[in-house]
Amino acid sequence: MAKTGNILLGLAAGAAIGVGLGILFAPDKGKVTREKIKDSVSDKAEKLKEQLDRLTENVKEKSAELKGSLEEKVDTLLSKSSYKAEDVITFLEKKLATLKAANAKLQK
Repeated sequence: MAKTGNILLGLAAGAAIGVGLGILFAPDKGKVTREKIKDSVSDKAEKLKEQLDRLTENVKEKSAELKGSLEEKVDTLLSKSSYKAEDVITFLEKKLATLKAANAKLQK
């Protein structure tokens, strides 16, 4: 995501510089040139803000999706772990009973 943001920022900055240089070298009066620069910068800033807003919204949506997916996976893992733990406890209880029986025979 950061790479996409950097690319968009670079493109916007390059476009703004290109427009600014093009206007500066155009044969217009200073006041007209400054007005064109101001309008161009305002337009570019608005477009950049819109792109940033869309990017922010996309990041929020993706993080919400990932959070939900992660929660599901953790719940599944905990559920499986719980069953495994119960199986291990049952197995160990059986082994303990077997060992107690064997020990009782040896004690006689």
